[in-house]
Amino acid sequence: MMNLQKYMLAAPLLLASSLGASAGDGVKVEHLGVNNTLVRVDGDGKYLLLPVQEDVADAKVNILLDGKLERTFYVRLAKSKVDYTVPLNLEPYKGHNIVLDINANHDRSSIREAKDAACWNALEVSNTFDTSNREKFRPAYHHTPEWGWMNDPNGMYYQDGIWHLYYQWNPFGSKWQNMTWGHSTSPDLIHWKHEAVGIEPDGLGTIFSGSCALDKTNSTGFGKDAVVALYTAAGMSQTQSLAHSDNNGETFIKYPGNPVFTLESEARDPNMFWNEKTGEWNIMLAHALEHEILFITSPDLKTWTLQSSFGKGEGAQGGVWECPDLFPLDINGKQKWVLLVNLNPGGPFGGSATQYFVGDFDGKTFTADTDKDGKIPTKWMDYGKDHYATVTWSDAPDGRRTALGWMSNWQYAADVPTQQFRSANTLPRDLSLFEANDGQLYLASTPSPETLKLRDNAIVKGKSLNAGKKASAFALPSANDGICEIAFDIESKKNSKVDITLSNSKDEKVVITYNPSDNTISFDRTKAGDSSFSLDFPAVTVAPTFTTDGKTSVRMFIDRSSIEMFAKDGKYVMTNLVFPAEPYSRISFSSAGAAKISNLNIYSLKSNL
Repeated sequence: MMNLQKYMLAAPLLLASSLGASAGDGVKVEHLGVNNTLVRVDGDGKYLLLPVQEDVADAKVNILLDGKLERTFYVRLAKSKVDYTVPLNLEPYKGHNIVLDINANHDRSSIREAKDAACWNALEVSNTFDTSNREKFRPAYHHTPEWGWMNDPNGMYYQDGIWHLYYQWNPFGSKWQNMTWGHSTSPDLIHWKHEAVGIEPDGLGTIFSGSCALDKTNSTGFGKDAVVALYTAAGMSQTQSLAHSDNNGETFIKYPGNPVFTLESEARDPNMFWNEKTGEWNIMLAHALEHEILFITSPDLKTWTLQSSFGKGEGAQGGVWECPDLFPLDINGKQKWVLLVNLNPGGPFGGSATQYFVGDFDGKTFTADTDKDGKIPTKWMDYGKDHYATVTWSDAPDGRRTALGWMSNWQYAADVPTQQFRSANTLPRDLSLFEANDGQLYLASTPSPETLKLRDNAIVKGKSLNAGKKASAFALPSANDGICEIAFDIESKKNSKVDITLSNSKDEKVVITYNPSDNTISFDRTKAGDSSFSLDFPAVTVAPTFTTDGKTSVRMFIDRSSIEMFAKDGKYVMTNLVFPAEPYSRISFSSAGAAKISNLNIYSLKSNL
């Protein structure tokens, strides 16, 4: 009887061992059940390369160090094919016994079937991870993550000549998950260096959006000029947490008293600045489902006092309110305040977009300007489909207010035709106010002056032409996959529409139409290239030109998968993704009536890849 019991106890261990799958050097796989697998890592490399298949469910991975749970993350481990690999950094775990306890539901009926999943044989310990670009649509001069999913820009601040950009990042795949603050830096807003991870998930949850600023008065007690960060920790609930850095944002130390602010309802994306007039911190928090922004004060970012709210029933209300920002701008010798509120869904052309309000702020309450009817108008920062989560840098030099957005739309962000990475940021934009003919103040966005560094050669310089029924065409640069900047002025002499068409040899085209009869300019990407991934992608977007004299201007930046179109003075902006089979090779101008195109300049641009 004793021998039989011994055999019965040992049998499961023998079975698990016999079903261990082969894998790369330094990896041992042990299947414990249909969905449960142990991966022992005993190789001496820097990374464990994880094979990913995008169209399967997330696997839950618990990292056990010496038998203790260190962290949990999610990754779409390959079932039948490997789309790409992502690295798990093993460097922090050196000297420890590393075991991954994995729950991967591959819809298998037995352990023998489960061990046939493609991921187990493809696991590999390596000293390198290849980040060289493998994507035809990766932008040539916009910021992108080296790999993985990216959405909201976060924690942007300027210090000692360096622009710091943190961003919502999934290090383990190109779909939304495992929210972490990635980190990049730039001396000029154009050339970006990828840094080590900024802030990682912890017991309070993953790391959602937030902001950074320099604590110039040591109000927090972390040291004069320490970089302080506020962010939303997203676990069972959304709470607000505090961290600081004493090494120029390279690493952050989380405040042991986190969370510093909680509510009974969903709130996120804290944005802050030090108010010199009142001697305290002002914090804006998105009360997401209530469609309002909360205004909070704090002497030290640890104790918070709710002062007021703004937004219920105002502006666009079609989706959750997220990613607020508040800042002053001067116009006509007086100071006004601009409140950015990102919205999803409910944008003017479907999905996500950035709305804003102009008004006054006394340190506790924001009061929006009204129109002639006494109503608060809805205003849009960008009239394209692919401009969201826009916020500005704190502590920018020379009094500048410089903004950056996420260049995508939640309608299809996870489905666009890339895999190594997903999503880019817009070009940086400097903001100002202008007064329109209706007496209202509006936000102008112009490409930051640093974008001039992108220019290479002038392919067309100062050209003028008359646009008629027969199109006048110009070749676009072919270098670097056709990336270029195009600028020109339009004058419609008989109130006639003017069409500007970008096209290639595949009959793919973008048609931009200036319509002086209603003072609008439109962008038609319905035939721009691949749109098979989403029914929401083909679209025509329309912007007001804020002119009434039949004249407007265009400054356009074309990258491998995006077009950003600005009025030269920034009064309208339109950002749209495009995925042409080959680069657009020509631009043509036509009009049913008579129109003049002047000051046409076409520049080839330099690639950062």
